[in-house]
Amino acid sequence: MTVKIGTRGSKLALWQAYFIEQKLRSAGLGTEIVIIETKGDKILDRSLSKIGSKGVFTEELEEQLLSGKIDIAVHSAKDLQSDLGENFKILAFTEREKVNDVLVSLISNLKVNTKDKFTVGTSSTRRVAMLRAYYPNVNIVDMRGNLQTRIKKMEDGVCDALLLAYAGIHRMEQESLIVHYFDENQFTPAVGQGTVAVESSVNIDPEKAEIIRNACNHPLTETCLLTERAFLKKLQGGCSIPVFGNARTEENTIVFSAGIISLDGTEIIRETLSGPAESPEALGISTAELVLSKGGDKILEKIKSQL
Repeated sequence: MTVKIGTRGSKLALWQAYFIEQKLRSAGLGTEIVIIETKGDKILDRSLSKIGSKGVFTEELEEQLLSGKIDIAVHSAKDLQSDLGENFKILAFTEREKVNDVLVSLISNLKVNTKDKFTVGTSSTRRVAMLRAYYPNVNIVDMRGNLQTRIKKMEDGVCDALLLAYAGIHRMEQESLIVHYFDENQFTPAVGQGTVAVESSVNIDPEKAEIIRNACNHPLTETCLLTERAFLKKLQGGCSIPVFGNARTEENTIVFSAGIISLDGTEIIRETLSGPAESPEALGISTAELVLSKGGDKILEKIKSQL
């Protein structure tokens, strides 16, 4: 039995695909990697919020899933839209790495404080909003492209530092560039940050799907991601909406901290709720409803009018 694995072509995306390939081969499956370019890879001169948030990095992969040219698509879970529609499903979430955002720089003694001025590159509306909220002294430049492209831009002096997910830096073996770890309780990450998602068509062969799931899925991570994604879906959040959420498990309980922040960083609504591990989606939805009821609906409405 051979599994055709669809992936984007960046080094980080390929790392994820090879990571899944290794798990599948360990389960006795044959594999084939299929590289597919997405809209998000082609359009690099505009911010993600200007391209459109739904399926920026996934649409072309999903077309290949529907056609049957690939069996699974491998994504960074934070790039996967909250509503997959009726034709697709997630088979597995891999074990999560550290969820933190980090600052990377060629300036090894760069200090992250609320006084010194320096320039940070990022393409994330959530990260921009949080920098404006907690580090208003920082100058921000829009930074698109894969990790290697961004580092080259930093080397060329476009910015002093880059704001990125720890997981990507770790996977690309660039940890020596990290100068600061942001506290996830304040600088809360995007939904799904730090884990790899395996997506398929709903028409995938059930036997093949079960083998893939057994080889790749990490149950505790899946519980957290089901919580986070239910929250995101209720808020109808995408790449252009600065929402955040981080769930963790404590024995049979999920502790979930999530919220929304205005684009300028002046308004932030954050709630932390707990619930039974067997009902992750219910906790995600109830957290979203609480955030919306406490003014998140107004922030969301304002953000959508500005984009």
